[in-house]
Amino acid sequence: MNSVRLRVLVEIALAVALAAVLNWFGVRLPFNIAGGRVSLDMLPIFVVALRRGLLPGIIAGAAWGCADLLFDPYIVHPVQVVLDYPLAFALCGFAGLGAAPVASALKRSQAGLTAALSAGFSLIGATGRFASHWLSGVVFFASSAPKGQPVGIYSAVYNLAYVAPSAIACAVLAALLVPTLDRAVPVER
Repeated sequence: MNSVRLRVLVEIALAVALAAVLNWFGVRLPFNIAGGRVSLDMLPIFVVALRRGLLPGIIAGAAWGCADLLFDPYIVHPVQVVLDYPLAFALCGFAGLGAAPVASALKRSQAGLTAALSAGFSLIGATGRFASHWLSGVVFFASSAPKGQPVGIYSAVYNLAYVAPSAIACAVLAALLVPTLDRAVPVER
């Protein structure tokens, strides 16, 4: 195994461990009875994805999703488990679509562009997570919707209540951390 591959695996393992710690400090909202923690657990996944690319980001996200399932499960159906845990967080890895533009901006020492790209692509990853949770809500939690309210709207409001604040906080922190981390531990390509 070459040293770059080993470093990527170590970064993924550290990201999963850090996501667990950050999730532990999350806040469960009182109106999200079945789940919905506002936390920074997506941040390490975004950082791996923005530094290492799409595939490492997806792997880190899926690994964290599996770990999260072990720590705080809420299970109603096997497909719901996939949608709410490994798939939702694997989609956070889509922030890795921005790895090349972020690396290019870092190489040109464009701090503002690096921050904007890091935040923007983090929000893309968070949107993937939201979509997976939304679909799970529509399919598996329709009975929780108030009578007369469309299930799609209920699921969107429920999931946005915790994914949106988490996404915004993680995007802002990713904008600050990615350039700082690159100065401290540059990525070998």
